[in-house]
Amino acid sequence: MVNCVVVDDDSDIVDLFCELLESSNVQVLAKGYDGKQAVELYEKFKPEILFVDISMPLYDGIYAIEHIHKSHPNAKIIILTGDSGDNSSYLHDSLKIDFVLHKPFNMRTIKEAITVTLLQSSITEHNSVKD
Repeated sequence: MVNCVVVDDDSDIVDLFCELLESSNVQVLAKGYDGKQAVELYEKFKPEILFVDISMPLYDGIYAIEHIHKSHPNAKIIILTGDSGDNSSYLHDSLKIDFVLHKPFNMRTIKEAITVTLLQSSITEHNSVKD
C-alpha cells in the first residue's frame, strides 16, 4: 500500500482528497494546512508521496518543496493547484516535482499521478543500479 501526506490550506479539500485516496487504498499518514506543516510532516513520517498545494498563505507549497528537497532531494512530490494556466512544465523544471494535479480532482487523474510518480522513481532507481 502506498502512503502519503496531504497538505492544502482548504480543510474541505484536504478531507475530500484524503477520502478519494483512501478509497483507492492509499494510506494517508497525516494532513497539514500550510507549507511549514508540510515540511514538519514530511520529516516526521517520510511518506512515499507528498501532495501539497502550491498556493497557500504564509508558508506556501514552494516553501515546503524547497525545504524538503534540501534534506531529501529524491522526495516524491505531487503539486495540487487550482491554477488553470498550464505552468506544469515550469513547475516540473524549476521545482523538480513529479506531477501537477489540477483542481477539481477525479480518481483517474489521481491514480495517474501516483502511478507516474512511483514509476519514475523505480525507473530512476533501476537505471542508477545499472550505472
